[in-house]
Amino acid sequence: MHRIGYFLTDGFQVMALGTQSVFEFANVVAKEQVYQVTNYSLRGGVVTSSIGASVNTQSVTSESRADTWMVSGIVDPIGHVSTAEELDFLKRAAGQAQRVGGMCTGAFVLAQAGLLEGKKVTTHWAYASILKDRFPGTFVEPDSIFINDGAIWTSAGLSAAMDLALGMVEKDLGHGVANRVAKVLVMYHRRSGGQSQHSEMLNIAPKSDRVQVALDYARAHLSDDLSAEVLARTVHLSERQFRRVFLSETGLSPAKAVEQLRLETARNMIQRGQHSLEIIARETGFRDRRHLREVFVRKLGVSPQSLRREAREGDTD
Repeated sequence: MHRIGYFLTDGFQVMALGTQSVFEFANVVAKEQVYQVTNYSLRGGVVTSSIGASVNTQSVTSESRADTWMVSGIVDPIGHVSTAEELDFLKRAAGQAQRVGGMCTGAFVLAQAGLLEGKKVTTHWAYASILKDRFPGTFVEPDSIFINDGAIWTSAGLSAAMDLALGMVEKDLGHGVANRVAKVLVMYHRRSGGQSQHSEMLNIAPKSDRVQVALDYARAHLSDDLSAEVLARTVHLSERQFRRVFLSETGLSPAKAVEQLRLETARNMIQRGQHSLEIIARETGFRDRRHLREVFVRKLGVSPQSLRREAREGDTD
């Protein structure tokens, strides 16, 4: 039996407890008790959530063990600092567990405990840049619903923590069980970790018409050469001027912005399922299907084939 411990502190986000349903229905689908879920806190007893609802917990001791520890954050992590006792427990618990999950801003707690150093992680988009600044040894990927890097699992918002929990079930019990659990829970389908929290291109808000024209040109010509030199010519600037203006207005290099445009467009085409991967690669400016896969795995942590399979299964569920 796989033991899952939820480590709760006062002010925890109550929605975190909803992820327990994923493990509950994994037991139902598997027709055996694969998972045993227990709520813990430092002292035990009643712990109050951010909305005021309370839950009873067991106290943690030197003998407390779990195969998976799930940690919830709080509504606003900016001014919150976990106690030394809480962090000491998490360090010890993580060393004895198979994996640790930081749900939403729970990533901040794991980072304070030193568990995210050198790890690729995500958190709620509103706090991703803050997490990156506070813990520079952590590689924060804001464009992911959840990320699994070794024994560390992190999710974006708490609805994305449902996807994280389903990802754990898939790792433990296989894709078929995870998909049936998603169906029981009336989730559209199990979203992969590589799906975006939102369109990153919405964050690009250029101040000048010239940069906007260049972006519009890029969107309309994804299969063409979109080097900085080409884009500069479309707006009648020198390449050097264009690079400087583009970076100052968007915070991205032209090459990075073009890569994001191609990646988002390809992802949307894959999920719609209307074209082969060869056609998608060609129309979005990737060299070939292999190049498309390489970029997807490197940037999103998931293959195009996996995204397509999940989209198809979601349509038939």
